[in-house]
Amino acid sequence: MTEINRRAAELARQAAGEDRYVGGDIGPTGEMLAPLGRLTYEAAVEMFAEQAAALVAGGVDCLYIETMSDLKEAQAAVQGARQAGDLPVFCTFSFDTRGRTTMGLHPAQAAQAMAALGVVAVGANCGHAPEEVLEFLPQMRQAAPDLYLIAKPNAGLPRLVQRQVVYDATPQQMAELAIRYLELGARIIGACCGSSPEHIAAMAAALNKMKGRREEAQ
Repeated sequence: MTEINRRAAELARQAAGEDRYVGGDIGPTGEMLAPLGRLTYEAAVEMFAEQAAALVAGGVDCLYIETMSDLKEAQAAVQGARQAGDLPVFCTFSFDTRGRTTMGLHPAQAAQAMAALGVVAVGANCGHAPEEVLEFLPQMRQAAPDLYLIAKPNAGLPRLVQRQVVYDATPQQMAELAIRYLELGARIIGACCGSSPEHIAAMAAALNKMKGRREEAQ
């Protein structure tokens, strides 16, 4: 695990160069924390700290915890990340059950909890339709006005086409949503499952165009 994470970070840094930020991604363990499961909070912190240390050794600029549904696990991940150094920590949650995570966590609750832990940015990733993020961002902004907001949804919903999973949001649709995320206060914008280089390129182009218009207006 250490070697894979360290080397992945090194390769990302090599590809990005020195003038782009590289985030070290930390996902959920895939296990339930006690008392619902057998994984203890302390063991989870230790696991997250080990991964975070490997990513830091690989040269990342921030630690990005994502796809969280259990608040306790997110808190363990933040604590583990803190043990790896003083890099900025981001955290996003997956809201996919009627506006809540699978563990029943509401966007405002997640934002408040992360603000209390001193993370730099909070938001939503993965989930169902990317349009749903438009509902989550204002709730998070109201609950934690001092944090940067993150919008990183799936590229639409998956469906089977000739036995292959295809996501239904086009690059143009994701680009249009990126502008709406920006208008709602998101400052870290991307895409999760189903996204392709074409999706990211279209979103970046739309955001850069918006930036150019604002600079001209000033």
